[in-house]
Amino acid sequence: MGKESKRFVWQESEGFLKESRIIVDTETGVNYLFVHEGYAGGLTPLLDANGKPIVT
Repeated sequence: MGKESKRFVWQESEGFLKESRIIVDTETGVNYLFVHEGYAGGLTPLLDANGKPIVT
């Protein structure tokens, strides 16, 4: 493989046992919320008031 790039980067992180992270896709700019506690977790795109993905 060629040069390694980081497509997804952690923008912000909170918590220890129950953790919330903002993850940004560097190719599209879309922001995602990732939450996990113990062995369970979930990922969803962050949406604005109009229901469109938040892009930075």
